[in-house]
Amino acid sequence: MWRTQVPGFAVAAVLVLTLAPAVAQESAKDSVQDSIDRPVNIYVAGTAGGGIDLYARVLARHLGRHIPGNPAVNVQVMPGAGGIRAANFLAQQAPKDGTAITTFAGGPILEPLIGNRKADYDSSRFTWIGAVTKDVGLCVAFGTSPFKTIKDAQREQMVVAGTGAGSDTDIWPPILNEILGTKFRLITGYLGTQETIIAMERGEAHGRCTFSYSALKTAKPDWLRDKKINILTQLALEKHGDFPEVPLIYDLVDKPDDRQLLDLMVGTSAMARPFAAPPGLPPKIATVLRRAFDATMKDSAFIADAAKIQAEILPTAGEDVQRLVDRLYATPRPVVDRVKKFLGSPVQ
Repeated sequence: MWRTQVPGFAVAAVLVLTLAPAVAQESAKDSVQDSIDRPVNIYVAGTAGGGIDLYARVLARHLGRHIPGNPAVNVQVMPGAGGIRAANFLAQQAPKDGTAITTFAGGPILEPLIGNRKADYDSSRFTWIGAVTKDVGLCVAFGTSPFKTIKDAQREQMVVAGTGAGSDTDIWPPILNEILGTKFRLITGYLGTQETIIAMERGEAHGRCTFSYSALKTAKPDWLRDKKINILTQLALEKHGDFPEVPLIYDLVDKPDDRQLLDLMVGTSAMARPFAAPPGLPPKIATVLRRAFDATMKDSAFIADAAKIQAEILPTAGEDVQRLVDRLYATPRPVVDRVKKFLGSPVQ
């Protein structure tokens, strides 16, 4: 299965997830929960048919049964700027009454910290509802390309498709070029996952770095089943048991400062497929949504539905996600500044 790798933040993150005590039982007073009697909208920071969208739709089919008031739960795609558009909406415009939830990949979580744009939000201020799974980012090359291992990408230029500044697909290539000496050439601006898939199948790009395993299994299971792609490296805190022969990124670096940088960059893999509500959500409503999320993760109908899209259910409670995001935002400034340099962002 999964193998723990590194000290520092990585170990701390794993400890938070595995050793943190269960959420304390609420007092009798707090257990009287407000109901939500209006439709709840889940805004997807991606395109229809992508991994983010598919996970959101499975959750939406079951979440409402566990929210007092049993509201309808709808899904609305909101692509753009690698997820930043949806994050900005959550911070600035989304109603703070429990009817708006957003889900996105890891890139937008880190964008205000390391990005080259003035983000109009702070991910640590979002009200985190929970995360569906833990994940592994995969650096992949299409099978017809000449890239079979990470060493091939170190020898010659490999074109990779990206979905916009702030997305994982755009953040990782320059970092890997720096710490591994790869020769990734990023072609960005694809609207979402489906567009990058088409680019790879057409030969416009050799691959994509990174592609989350959870998204790959749901969006293109045939690529894995029929071995249509080559996996070059795993970007995560731990190696996934499905790829024992593929090197984990931590296995490829020796310098302490490189490993410290990785602790920041892969931290979001410990809370994959996260769902967040706006900042400033009333505590009672936050509790309603968090406990509804927790109950959904244990719902046999939800689990069966998720299995249809090969979704792994390894949930993290909203309170633990909140602590992990806070830890990411407490990363030492020299580490953050180094990442910003790689990405061409101004160092403050």
